[in-house]
Amino acid sequence: MLKVYTVLCRAGAMDNYSYILQDEATGETAVVDPSEPAPIIKKLDELRLQPKYIFNTHHHFDHTDGNRKLKELYGAKVVANKNDAGRIPAFDIGVTDGETFALGHTKADIIDVSAHTLGHILWYFPDDKIVFTGDTLFNLSVGGLFEGDAAMMFEALSKIKQLPDDVLFYPGHEYTAHGLAAAQRFIGNTPEMKEYLHLAQERLQKGLPVAPLPLRLEKACNPYLQPRTLQEFKHLM
Repeated sequence: MLKVYTVLCRAGAMDNYSYILQDEATGETAVVDPSEPAPIIKKLDELRLQPKYIFNTHHHFDHTDGNRKLKELYGAKVVANKNDAGRIPAFDIGVTDGETFALGHTKADIIDVSAHTLGHILWYFPDDKIVFTGDTLFNLSVGGLFEGDAAMMFEALSKIKQLPDDVLFYPGHEYTAHGLAAAQRFIGNTPEMKEYLHLAQERLQKGLPVAPLPLRLEKACNPYLQPRTLQEFKHLM
């Protein structure tokens, strides 16, 4: 069983989400995409946890700037796509598409979603129905194409759409407001959109981030998950 703690980083600027993961059976802990050290260290101290690993989704600085400090403080090993070894700060362990990686008794499947960047990966925990999407999929939007192209992003999103509907997804940024207006125009006032907005507002009123929400709703409400062909998708990008 996996526990997930969300840490907002670069608040008011880039609004990154980093995540602290703990395998309940063993206590082994990891940090996903440490955007900046201070808020993550504060949360780790509060939880009395020491990370064994750092899981990176991709090489961008706002997802890796905490790597070196966390490694220095805790001896955590940095795990990322082996093809990004030269671009990930303090890189230790390489993984590839189709492999699994263990955090205690919890297993993560590695899924290559190169598009936002080449070498971008998902960390998918099938037994816990949780996926960390980095900058590939956000609430009601998707990441920009820094290194890949529209065809690659279409393929990457197709892989996410194949995951079960009840999987909870955790994005790399709080961009819900950014995508909301376009999503409402594109999708309309459907029952799924009403449910999406209700759940999002409910979480915000409790002081919680919008994520995680189930992929079932994201598949129904995110405009970029609607196209069935690459040509349709290109019109959105």
